[in-house]
Amino acid sequence: MVEQKNWHTHYPDEIPVTIAYDEKPLDSFLAMNAENFPEKKALHFMGKEMTFIDIYSQAKKLASYFQSLGLKKGDRVAIMLPNCPQAVISYYGALLAGAVVVQTNPLYKERELEYQLNDSGSTFIVCLDILLPRVTNVRGNTELKHTIVTGIKDYLPFPKNLIYPFIQKREYNMVVKVEQSNDTHVWQSIINNGNEHYTPVNIDPKEDLALLQYTGGTTGLPKGVMLTHYNLVSNVQMCQKWLYKTKPGEERIMGVLPFFHVYGMTTVMNMSIMYGSKMILMPKFDAGDVLKTIQKQKPTMFPGAPTIYVGLLNHPDLQKYDLSSINACISGSAPLPLEVQEEFENITNGNLVEGYGLTESSPVTHANFIWSKRVNGSIGVPWPDTDAKIMLESGEEANVGEVGEVAVKGPQIMKGYWNNQEETDNVLKDGWLFTGDMGYMDEDGYFYIVDRKKSVIIAGGYNIYPREVEEVLYEHEAVQEAVVAGIPDPYRGETVKAFVVLKSGYETDEEELNTFCRKNLAGFKVPRIYEFRDELPKTAVGKVLRQQLVDEEKEKTAASETV
Repeated sequence: MVEQKNWHTHYPDEIPVTIAYDEKPLDSFLAMNAENFPEKKALHFMGKEMTFIDIYSQAKKLASYFQSLGLKKGDRVAIMLPNCPQAVISYYGALLAGAVVVQTNPLYKERELEYQLNDSGSTFIVCLDILLPRVTNVRGNTELKHTIVTGIKDYLPFPKNLIYPFIQKREYNMVVKVEQSNDTHVWQSIINNGNEHYTPVNIDPKEDLALLQYTGGTTGLPKGVMLTHYNLVSNVQMCQKWLYKTKPGEERIMGVLPFFHVYGMTTVMNMSIMYGSKMILMPKFDAGDVLKTIQKQKPTMFPGAPTIYVGLLNHPDLQKYDLSSINACISGSAPLPLEVQEEFENITNGNLVEGYGLTESSPVTHANFIWSKRVNGSIGVPWPDTDAKIMLESGEEANVGEVGEVAVKGPQIMKGYWNNQEETDNVLKDGWLFTGDMGYMDEDGYFYIVDRKKSVIIAGGYNIYPREVEEVLYEHEAVQEAVVAGIPDPYRGETVKAFVVLKSGYETDEEELNTFCRKNLAGFKVPRIYEFRDELPKTAVGKVLRQQLVDEEKEKTAASETV
């Protein structure tokens, strides 16, 4: 029996305090709904639609092919794709074969890709043909044995107006010729000529990993978060209970959030597969395209991030589109401004509430009630079977209203960090996940985030880890010292600023550093602002005072707003 907490008194009757979770592999739900809704449309992608039985058939073919190449239970399969049918089929095909999925951001540059492939020990990768040169360039430095290559046109013969964020317009119609070989395999050949006879794998949902999702923190390089089948299944089932007015088999979910991010993966892809909903896939966020798609496809649910809602609200043609199909939205990744919440609700007549989570919790732990009491400015209350508390540096639990570190506990909490016991022990203590976020709880049990203990920057919903950017800057011959921090940004929440001290006798400028960083980092990590200084503020032992720089920027912003 779950211990009663003060926030449970606010639960509407429709939301249970505890849930009997399905202890089944995540991929079993695809098989179930291929049987329950065989001809129901499972996804829409730029005019192309596929049924549940279509996805299941192709996932089985891919699973069979993986196994024919020697894939064994527990092997890691990297998936480097945007939101498209292949992303869904690859994910579930890998799980059916018994693999552990490693979601890989298609924006990654070669050094980032090489690090993740090596750290995860991935032996297979599925990627777009136009990304194949990146994979090929790092492959010899990794354990990769097989690359499966797919293309934009595998599912869209005439993909008009489809420009992925990592493709230059001049490259859009470029023909990428991929030759089948012993270690490079063509997607279309697998789907057209393969068979569905894969060998089922015995999975222990509570122990066996489904996913290695990479995150990071103040310690520098990203870490592989180990999420089991049970972690992921339980979080989706919590989500479904929270959305108690929705109807399995009847919802249409807007898929703008990328599936290579755990938030989009859980609230769009896994939610749709588990509950027979139709996912409407968008390979990138373009406000105009999203508005057109909403009007045509009439999604009922739209999980997103504040920057997505802001982008739609600021589109000059917003009033031309009918968004009234949208009933429920949970916003995550960054604080949701009240004015954005209210304006979006006015134009949709649906409800938009703020939630909270992190990669290590699959990801959601808290949310405001969509159709019951909500507290603006709060992240809401813990989900079913989820406990939370505020901890002080002393190791004692904080009093109501007292700021400390948010700690959470529940069936969605990760197993640990991949091959990193030290970091695991730092954040997992007696079953509690110490989030690194600073917050407090009010007397009604609603939680609030006030700051981050970690120096991670969240810009436009993306996590950016300063040390990773700093290490690239330090490689530039003119840079003596560099520190990177997140500064306030009205659109992205935060933006990346680099404070740089140059070596004596050397010169460089913002343009040159920007070009240098873009060669080594995904675009969203590259500093938007550079400030050159004679020195950086430091402690007596030489540690750069990053927070002092952040505070200075906040003071500048406040001063400019009062002028």
